[in-house]
Amino acid sequence: MTGTSRRACIIVLDAVGAGSAPDSAAFGDPGADTIGHVAEAVGGLDLPNLQRLGLGATRALDGCPPPAETVSVAGLLEERSAGKDTTTGHWELVGVMTTTPPPTYPDGFPQDIVSAFVRRTSRGVLGNSVASGTGIIDEYGEEHQRTGDLIVYTSADSVFQIAAHEDVVPLEELYEYCETARALLVGEHAVSRVIARPFIGTPGAYERTSNRRDFSIEPPGPSHLTALQAAGKRVIGVGKIGDIFAMKGIDEDNHADSNQHGVDLTIKALGELEDGLVFTNLVETDMLWGHRRDPEGFHRCLKEFDKRVPDIEAAMRPGDLLIITADHGCDPTYRGSDHTRELVPLIAHVVGEDVPAIARDGAYRGYFSDVGASVCTWLGVKPPGQLPGVSFVDGVRGPAA
Repeated sequence: MTGTSRRACIIVLDAVGAGSAPDSAAFGDPGADTIGHVAEAVGGLDLPNLQRLGLGATRALDGCPPPAETVSVAGLLEERSAGKDTTTGHWELVGVMTTTPPPTYPDGFPQDIVSAFVRRTSRGVLGNSVASGTGIIDEYGEEHQRTGDLIVYTSADSVFQIAAHEDVVPLEELYEYCETARALLVGEHAVSRVIARPFIGTPGAYERTSNRRDFSIEPPGPSHLTALQAAGKRVIGVGKIGDIFAMKGIDEDNHADSNQHGVDLTIKALGELEDGLVFTNLVETDMLWGHRRDPEGFHRCLKEFDKRVPDIEAAMRPGDLLIITADHGCDPTYRGSDHTRELVPLIAHVVGEDVPAIARDGAYRGYFSDVGASVCTWLGVKPPGQLPGVSFVDGVRGPAA
């Protein structure tokens, strides 16, 4: 490739953890291993395209041996932030560290928060507990439809979730209630995300819809994304990326209805982007299968993505950098249904190029923030010195001219 026009694409397979992190026990997750346990549960992974790119070189995986030839940087990344959720994981991938754990509410939200929310929305609250999203809708859905009260719940993560039937609370109104909650939840109660959880259906047959929205706190400082913007590079978000970063460092936001839609939007963005980054989150491995403890569904979801990998590669130009990674774990075979503190896989592939191994004696081992640092290197951007991260592409190709 010639000139200064370069592109990169990060695809985050939400919750596809790759084994216990060194500090998993401190987070209550010793032995968690999302992709390893999924592979065991289904009798071996069937992911030929991810295998071709080096998934089996990240760590030993049933049914997914290392490729015969090294075509990607492959390995594992470790999180250093104080958390194991979507926000802390994505933020650290692009250089924003979370040093203080965000607040969680194992006993539900304080009454003063709930009362203020009720006053500002003029609607009552049902639930206010730690709960499964589908379970609490089944429990309170009928009462919600009868009264119009909002279903509020949380999890082990730092989230304030509001569920409402789309026929009872129109989507835009639900999003306004989330904005109201976001304005309330500041200071000591600054949860990572307020999440709109719309659903449809009738008692006994409720179904959450794809109209979920996340309302995150803003990253507290600069990131590799803002460094790219400052250098004139365009950053396009796909899926819930814009929500996760509250649009800080994101030029364009593209919400996805499903993983397949997210891949379509990624391909469309690559067709339109001249110089910069496409940053995609594909959430279904987490939302539909990890939290619901379904390893077969988790594998099926990965297979659906695997089939689209050639489409993504075809949308990229020779010399484009494709990074496939994750943000945390959610082991569907583990106890409970919460996120798990894990290492995540790293595949970094230069389309149309054979990439030499970085760690010739084994898989690459680094930190989440190496992803953003590497994208900056690839796009010829020098980020602020205080941002963490070491580029793993320095030895692959020189910086852009």
